[in-house]
Amino acid sequence: MISKGTRTATGSVRAVMALMAMVMLAACTSTVVRESSPGTPARIVSQPKYGATVRVQRGDTLYGIAFRNGIDFRDLAKWNNIGSPYTIYPGQSLKLYPSSGTTASTPSTGVPPPTTPPATRPPAQTPAPAPAPVSSGIRWRWPADGHLVGRFVSGDATKQGIDIAGSGGQPVRAAADGVVVYSGAGLVGYGELIIVKHSETWLSAYGHNRKRLVNEGQNVKAGQQIAEMGNTGAAREMLHFEIRYNGKPVDPLQYLPQR
Repeated sequence: MISKGTRTATGSVRAVMALMAMVMLAACTSTVVRESSPGTPARIVSQPKYGATVRVQRGDTLYGIAFRNGIDFRDLAKWNNIGSPYTIYPGQSLKLYPSSGTTASTPSTGVPPPTTPPATRPPAQTPAPAPAPVSSGIRWRWPADGHLVGRFVSGDATKQGIDIAGSGGQPVRAAADGVVVYSGAGLVGYGELIIVKHSETWLSAYGHNRKRLVNEGQNVKAGQQIAEMGNTGAAREMLHFEIRYNGKPVDPLQYLPQR
């Protein structure tokens, strides 16, 4: 037979144990950390061209103007308060820079800065190797058959992609899945041009075509024929192909499979 005192002690122990369990559960709940999905690299804002503007011509698109000026289309839209679907009009003036500068200035304190002795000239150093290409997460494929006659040269405005020689009329294919954001001949030096958007940061461009087979807003699949090779704006039959990351050209040979 269990005495009344024993039952009271047992009940007290159970109460204490229950209270401890509740405290431990609350502590565990408050310290749970949810695993987030892998992050993506921060997007680099385009380099503004302060004071420069562009007058929209008939047939221009925001994507085309951004492409021509090496600016990410989202930055160009933001700088001009243009929302999706990024409609622009002939005669409209677009700024190639934000309305207000973002560079912070140091407030003046009225005290002249301390003078510092001239720094000694550091010894010459070996140039650092070129950075590794940014991963695109896209399975690229060659846009045309033919031999390479022009290569990408960083910083050279005339060599922002590769040139693939071929014959007039041969297929030009989409290098990856995407949507056509430009199809026209309004960009000087590219002839009949197609631009395909593959993601919010990656575009590909196909220039000098004889005939364009897709329209703006059309979805395309990797390997789908989108044009016929030609020589519009070029001295020979060839395809000029570019890949751009955040509006800036990158070397396509770093992304295309070896062949």
